[in-house]
Amino acid sequence: MMPANPESAMTARVLVVEDEPKLASLLMDYLRAAGFEASWIADGAAVIDQVRNTRPDLVLLDLMLPGRDGLSLCQELRRFSDVPVIMLTARVEEADRLDGLESGADDYICKTPFSPREVIARVRTILRRVQVQSDRQQDRLSAQSPIRMDVEAYRAYYKGALLPLTPVEFRLLRVLLSAPGHAFTRDQLLARLHDDPRSVNDRAVDSHIKNLRRKLEAVD
Repeated sequence: MMPANPESAMTARVLVVEDEPKLASLLMDYLRAAGFEASWIADGAAVIDQVRNTRPDLVLLDLMLPGRDGLSLCQELRRFSDVPVIMLTARVEEADRLDGLESGADDYICKTPFSPREVIARVRTILRRVQVQSDRQQDRLSAQSPIRMDVEAYRAYYKGALLPLTPVEFRLLRVLLSAPGHAFTRDQLLARLHDDPRSVNDRAVDSHIKNLRRKLEAVD
């Protein structure tokens, strides 16, 4: 029997990467009953494109997959995305758990014994933690930066002046402010700026940054 939908279910998109149809179906049922949006793919070779294109809020990633294994997938995901990853596997040895965590996974759940309720609890816990960290980071940025961002209205202000930003420039500024001092690669920025980064030349990032800098300097 699946859990009832909670009164304040979190709205988040969860990507299930699992090659066992029965287990994937069970996970999907529990996730949806818990209030999440859930999608499923079974082929490891399709994971990277799926994450780039759909930008899930969390990935449930099986370790043993056709096409490509979960460890290498998690390592590649970490090169361009900070999406939370919970690794699912039948392997129970400590070394296997450590390998999963060191590859960049946020959590590791063994399938034997397997509890869908535990998976849902872990998903909620990680998403709450991510939200708290994001809120604290935004609070610090608001206190320290002369730039103020109104995410709901899609507006940014610099020294009190409204910046005439395009939607892409707004997203770029938000990404840069999310990690002061961090050097992003072009691929990392493209993945955050465009729904399908494959259709955009990576040099477009240089143009966006140039335009953003020009608009900031215009206020000074």
